[in-house]
Amino acid sequence: MSRIDVQDSSQTFVHHLSRLGSRLGALLVLLCTLLPAVTQAHDIPSRITVNAFVKPEGNTLTALLRVPMEAFGEISFPLRGPGFIQISEADFAIRDAARVYITESFKFYENGVELTEKQLGAVRVELPSDRSFVDYDRALENILSEPLADSANLFWRQGVLDVMVTYPILDEGSDFSVDPLLGTLANETTTVLRFIVPGGAERIFNYIGNPGVVDLDPRWHQAALRFVVMGFEHILEGTDHLLFLFCLVIPLRSLRGLIPVVTSFTIAHSITLISSAFGLAPNVLWFPPLIETLIALSIVYMAFENIVGARLEHRWVVTFVFGLIHGFGFSFLFSDTLQFAGGHLFSSLLAFNVGVELGQLFILLLVIPLLSVLFSRFVQERIGTILLSALIAHSAWHWMLERGTTFSEYQLAMPIVDSIFLASLMRWAMLLLIIAGAVWAMYEVFRRFALIEPLSSYGPSDNRSDNLSDSLRNKKTRES
Repeated sequence: MSRIDVQDSSQTFVHHLSRLGSRLGALLVLLCTLLPAVTQAHDIPSRITVNAFVKPEGNTLTALLRVPMEAFGEISFPLRGPGFIQISEADFAIRDAARVYITESFKFYENGVELTEKQLGAVRVELPSDRSFVDYDRALENILSEPLADSANLFWRQGVLDVMVTYPILDEGSDFSVDPLLGTLANETTTVLRFIVPGGAERIFNYIGNPGVVDLDPRWHQAALRFVVMGFEHILEGTDHLLFLFCLVIPLRSLRGLIPVVTSFTIAHSITLISSAFGLAPNVLWFPPLIETLIALSIVYMAFENIVGARLEHRWVVTFVFGLIHGFGFSFLFSDTLQFAGGHLFSSLLAFNVGVELGQLFILLLVIPLLSVLFSRFVQERIGTILLSALIAHSAWHWMLERGTTFSEYQLAMPIVDSIFLASLMRWAMLLLIIAGAVWAMYEVFRRFALIEPLSSYGPSDNRSDNLSDSLRNKKTRES
């Protein structure tokens, strides 16, 4: 090999080594850049609670907020010793944290128009043991007071930051709403927001994450629209309610057959939903797990009926019973969202129920054509009914066992017989009368329009898999 070839090879090797070194250097720089981000990501707190007061007064809307300082992991506060915050030197960092994390995360609207002009007022680092945020006046007085002394020896991650933000408004009687975007401060951010209505009344909102735009003192149509959407979304997100509806329509897809079943389910869950909204449901810890277990049981039962082939003339009665249970299930979500109703309980309740019905109608309009296509082109109806019902029963069975286990962990105690207990019995007796009246009224209407057979015709059947429409058709033939 010549000297020139060796020299060229050496130069080539050095060139490749230089390029490799450059790439390794770039990779090292990238890793160094990413490492702080990874470290900061781990600094995000798992759970925090934000407290807020909002009060329109005259031509100013004032917001007072208290946020745990552990949410400000990317702000460098002046520290001393083992991590005590140097409050006397932290004003710039504190106001920077307030601007970045708080004022930009609260968007207020007056009559639908965003309030873009805002002024960051007083800020104050406070001890976590402070209880001034129990009411608006005390919170405001505390924020405007002298700052804590450095001798408080407050670890910065243990402190809370109180902030006052003001917005110019047209009138204190306007319609105000807020879009709080504080959900990213922690893995789970709970916000307790109190809106002081002109006149002194207080509306309390307690939510997790970002709930979207919230009307702080909604008018009836605003509350109604919100609850229609909530009811519709609840049906689409509630897997157990969807599977129950699916079980209803698998063997029963004609309009004549669906009317009594869907009507009875609607009336039943409306009765218990309305009753629960007015405080009839037991206010005990074991009641929600019991209802959730019974909801799973209702799915198992309906699926089993489909598999063995039940008399579908009776299905509206069974559906009514299970509808009462599902109504209590709907009420749990409604009670959690009742805070968004303002002073419009009844209209919000009706709107939520309308949303639920619209969701059910949407599901039925979607599922029934799909089942018709499935049974007409791909699988025999009886076999398809058994297979689909078995799959649903399998899932519901596991839900029932899991929820039943949760329910069994509660210790049930005998109620104390007193005036409160007797009053509850009277209310439940009234509810039973309403239920009995609803069943009688539905039976009379369904019988008059030939949607069901009279009670006298109910009895053992050799062919339990006949559907309702065939039964009614045979009845009309006999009468003619």
